[in-house]
Amino acid sequence: MIGALWLLSLPLRLLAALGLRGNVILACLLVLAVTAYGIAEDLGVVDPPARAAPAPTPAAGPPGPSRAAAADIPAGYLRLYRSAGATYRVSWPVLAAIGKVESDHGRARLSGVRSGLNRYRDARGRLRRCCAGPMQFNLTDGPPSTWQRYGRGNVYDPADAIPAAARKLAADGARRNLDQAIYAYNHSWVYVAKVKALARRYARGGGRR
Repeated sequence: MIGALWLLSLPLRLLAALGLRGNVILACLLVLAVTAYGIAEDLGVVDPPARAAPAPTPAAGPPGPSRAAAADIPAGYLRLYRSAGATYRVSWPVLAAIGKVESDHGRARLSGVRSGLNRYRDARGRLRRCCAGPMQFNLTDGPPSTWQRYGRGNVYDPADAIPAAARKLAADGARRNLDQAIYAYNHSWVYVAKVKALARRYARGGGRR
C-alpha cells in the first residue's frame, strides 16, 4: 500500500521539482483525468452515466368548454354534461349539442320538456305524443321504452336525463362510431350533422377544426 502511494505521488513530486505551485499541479491533473475519462468512454472501456428517462407525456383529457359553450349553456347543465361524459366516457360536447337541439338545454317552452309529452306527426300525418324531458326520451316505444332501458329517476330532471343520454350513447357504440350513435338517438343524418357542428362549437378549440 505504501509503495503504491509512493508511485502515485511521483508525478506530483516531479511537477513540484519543476517549480510549479500546488494548485497548478492539481489543475493539470484534473485536466489529464477528464481527458483520460473521455478517451476511455469513446473506446467503450467505461459506460456513460445513465440519463434520466424523459417524463411521460400526459394523456389528453376531454376538451374544456369554449366561450360559446359558457355563453349558451346554463352552468348547472354544463356541469351535468361534463360529469356524465366523464362517467360514461362519451363526448360531453356531443351530449350538450343533443341537449341544445332537443330542448335548448331545458329552456324550450314546448310540451314535453318540463311536463307532458312532445307531439309530432308521423309519416302518415297522424299526431303522436311520445317524447319527454330535456333530452327528449321516448316513453312510448317498446316495451321497454327508451327511457325504461336507460333512464333512472325523473325524465324531466336534467340530473337524471343527461346521464341517461350518456348511457344510451355509450350503449349505441359512441366510442367506436360516434355518427352511428348519434343517428341511433334520432334517425336523421341532418340531425347528426347539426349535433356534430354544435359539439365543435362547444369544445374549446373545436371551431378551428
